[in-house]
Amino acid sequence: MAGEPGSAHNDDLRLAESLRAGDVIALTEVYDAYAPFIYDYCHGLLRDRVEAAGALRNCVIAAREHAGRLAEPDRLRGWLYAIARKECMRRRDSPNRHVGQEAPEAEDDLSAEQLARREERRLLAHSALTALSGRQREAIDLSIRHELDEVDLSGIFGMPLEETLELVERSRLDLDAAIRASLIAQNHWKDCPSVAALTESWPLAPQTATSLVRHVASCPVCTEMQTPPLPADRLLSVLPIAAIPADLRLDVLTAATAEDRAGNRRAIAAWTEPFDEYGWPLPYEPTPARAKDRGTGGRRRGPLIGAGAAAVAAIVVLAGAFAAFGGESGPGASGTPPAAAGSSSDPGDPSAPAEPTPTDPSPSVSSTSPSPSKSPSESPSPSKSPSKTPTTRPPSQPVTHAPPPPHPGRMTAAGCSMGHNDSCSVKVTAVGGYVNWRVTNTSGPISAGGGGHLAAGRTAFVNVSRSGDWCLGNRSGTVSFSSGASVSVSYEC
Repeated sequence: MAGEPGSAHNDDLRLAESLRAGDVIALTEVYDAYAPFIYDYCHGLLRDRVEAAGALRNCVIAAREHAGRLAEPDRLRGWLYAIARKECMRRRDSPNRHVGQEAPEAEDDLSAEQLARREERRLLAHSALTALSGRQREAIDLSIRHELDEVDLSGIFGMPLEETLELVERSRLDLDAAIRASLIAQNHWKDCPSVAALTESWPLAPQTATSLVRHVASCPVCTEMQTPPLPADRLLSVLPIAAIPADLRLDVLTAATAEDRAGNRRAIAAWTEPFDEYGWPLPYEPTPARAKDRGTGGRRRGPLIGAGAAAVAAIVVLAGAFAAFGGESGPGASGTPPAAAGSSSDPGDPSAPAEPTPTDPSPSVSSTSPSPSKSPSESPSPSKSPSKTPTTRPPSQPVTHAPPPPHPGRMTAAGCSMGHNDSCSVKVTAVGGYVNWRVTNTSGPISAGGGGHLAAGRTAFVNVSRSGDWCLGNRSGTVSFSSGASVSVSYEC
């Protein structure tokens, strides 16, 4: 879980009051308590570990400088996320934005079989999340994975509480529908020709995922299919968490407290302005006139004490435990990230003061090449500069030869053992060229299905589950493929 809000409100109150008093020890406590989760959230929005580290550092600095503004100190944690999000939106539009170096995934001590099963669940989670809009993914990420309530989300998104309640409820309902559709596609694709046609490759592309959800909702065959209960929090708990650099703590705390960086801190803090009447930063906007004639009263109505209870009563709460994607926001429905995880891209930094300009825009992080972490959604790439209009006749183009067409390869498959579990994953790989594959048969007390197209070197996983209610001793079966290959699958009773 990303946090423990049940016990955190008292800590928030104590830490916020200590920050207002200028207590440096409280700043270290804030970092230790919240930095790993805010870093993961920033990484979900920025998809780069250098930018995520810089956003976290500026968030901590701004929090220290503006702690006196927060009217509800027991909401310190959500307020920190709001500052972090505004900083991420500013960075996403910067022409000097660092890109392409994602953070490694936080380590988990899992066996090879557990890793394979987790990878299978991640494919299912990504396929479900990609059917949601970017804002929905971010709302799911913040409310479930980071355990923030709707009042906090109202402040983070800069939306009226009523709209936030509707967003969270609709996002949860849409995710439940997408999970069910993905389970049908994974386990019952051969029972409906339309599902089989839509799910030839896995995980599902955004448009395919959206079409699948619509089909399942209207198809008489799919409507009658039974799927195992799979709460969203349990499914999304398998998604990767970006590992915060170990050496970032000293860098951030030094930047936030060193006497010779006071000018930088004032400039960084100015980027968080303006604030609303509750002391929450208004959403980042790209134009210099963003604060002109803008009222703040409609954003969060009425006293917030007790609003959380009203929110809980209005929202369909999912059961189980959760931990996921830093989702990412965007106005479209294309996947992360899953983010969630995020929100619509907010370009530019018009609010940066003319002076003083910070001289340390991003903290240094280790240069070790990271293993990229996956996410339910990808951040949009910076747009390329438009090409210049030619004023003279273009030079003759050199003659080029079309690249050779892709050639077929061969399929390899590796069997699996369920042990005492209910399922395991058979790994399918295309070697030496592309492969069109499909499960054609199973033998023994197991069931499996699936198929699709794999480019050279790509891998897919086939979920194999045991059939029958009970057994005695060890059991085994085989899974056969259209290529003629077959693999063994076993389990223990």
